[in-house]
Amino acid sequence: MRRHPSADWSVALPAPALIDAFSAEPTITLRFWVTVYLGYADLLHLQPDPASSSFALHHRPAATMTEAEALEKRQHKSSNGNAPPETSSDDSFDHAYKEKEGPKPPMVIVWRNVILMSLLHLGALYGIFLIPSASPLTLVFSVLCFVISGLGITAGVHRLWSHRSYKASLPLRLFLAIANSMAFQNDIFEWARDHRVHHKYSETDADPHNACRGFFFAHIGWLLVRKHPDVIEKGRKLDLADLYADKVVMFQRKYYKPSVLLMCFFVPTIVPWLLWGESLWVSYFIPGLLRYTMVLNASWLVNSAAHMWGNRPYDKNISPRENAFVTFSAIGEGFHNYHHTFPFDYATSEFGWKLNITTCFIDLMCFLGLARDRKKVSREMVLSRIQRTGDGSHQSG
Repeated sequence: MRRHPSADWSVALPAPALIDAFSAEPTITLRFWVTVYLGYADLLHLQPDPASSSFALHHRPAATMTEAEALEKRQHKSSNGNAPPETSSDDSFDHAYKEKEGPKPPMVIVWRNVILMSLLHLGALYGIFLIPSASPLTLVFSVLCFVISGLGITAGVHRLWSHRSYKASLPLRLFLAIANSMAFQNDIFEWARDHRVHHKYSETDADPHNACRGFFFAHIGWLLVRKHPDVIEKGRKLDLADLYADKVVMFQRKYYKPSVLLMCFFVPTIVPWLLWGESLWVSYFIPGLLRYTMVLNASWLVNSAAHMWGNRPYDKNISPRENAFVTFSAIGEGFHNYHHTFPFDYATSEFGWKLNITTCFIDLMCFLGLARDRKKVSREMVLSRIQRTGDGSHQSG
């Protein structure tokens, strides 16, 4: 497993670049923003190592699987009614894990990450200021880039590569890998590894974005400090053979930084300028930085808001919730109590296309012959779980 760079870096932001970047010239001074990009490209490859606070939200009770749960695991089937889907123990919470006793490791802030994240969000705020001067086509293009970026996370690295909840053809995998680079949230391999750790050790010290440590930590704070040692340790023990065997995943990992520079920044900036004469300045800050920052925060809300606010109709013993706002902003990822209860379900919801662009996209890909073998929980299994562990808030449809 590739080692991550050390967190004690210095920030190379030369004063002339700062002056040029915020000058009144109507063209983009690339020197400053490329400097920021080169630093930020490494930001998401850090192993932020937080110490866990004493605050506890709602830990899943340590319990062995009941006979009914064992029966459920044997009952779930794919959407075409064939044999039960392949499931991974990495999808299921590890009840055997125990947090270490004694003092927690000290929280180590990665100041370079703090500076780069601050610059990114300042750039996004400036992008909001520029919206009235943007062409309507530029705004439509920004929304399109948002959706494509989002699908690279939701349909791609999340439902396909992390949970293996459906199978995708080579052309679809290539598209999703490109879309994932446009989203710029770490390469497929590392994102999927960390997400499997999140499910296996949710709301413990081994969870990369442990919601027990509060909203800010679960949302963005986990990227601003070094990872807890348990996160690193458990990530190294996962079986990632499927990711190593996927040539698309490994190719994207090898060329991740240039692919991000191309798809996350260059393409969103150059297309409006070439095709309908938008200024490079507006193109860079709206389809580029503003769109990118919105995708980041939509994804982060799944880790934060959807672990804190909402109902728990499927399992009241876990923290993840059903959150309609997160579902809308993250194109279908806010049915989070359902997802943590049935992580192998490709739709992450029992309600089909309702507020779920990602499920609609996967179904369309299956219709076109580009995807297959969608794994789906049976209605009987869902109802059984609602009756046994739900909080009583379930409503059909």
